[in-house]
Amino acid sequence: MASKDKAKKDKPELGFDERLEKLEALVSELEDGDLDLEAAIGRYQDGIALLKDCHGTLGKYKKRIEELSAGAGETMSAATDPDFDA
Repeated sequence: MASKDKAKKDKPELGFDERLEKLEALVSELEDGDLDLEAAIGRYQDGIALLKDCHGTLGKYKKRIEELSAGAGETMSAATDPDFDA
């Protein structure tokens, strides 16, 4: 088990765009219908893992954008407040 964890750490993590491209390639491969059942199930399983990972990443990005937007809104409100002294 430790060797799997080490392998994950040694292997560079794919960026969001690369994971999305890989997911699209898996979907295309499955849609082609040229895989045997075992291979198709393996690709499907890989696709589900990529999909969950992409959704998680998008959730983190959404939260980050909301935090940045909230901070920018507070800054803009303060800057347009007539009682604000810079």
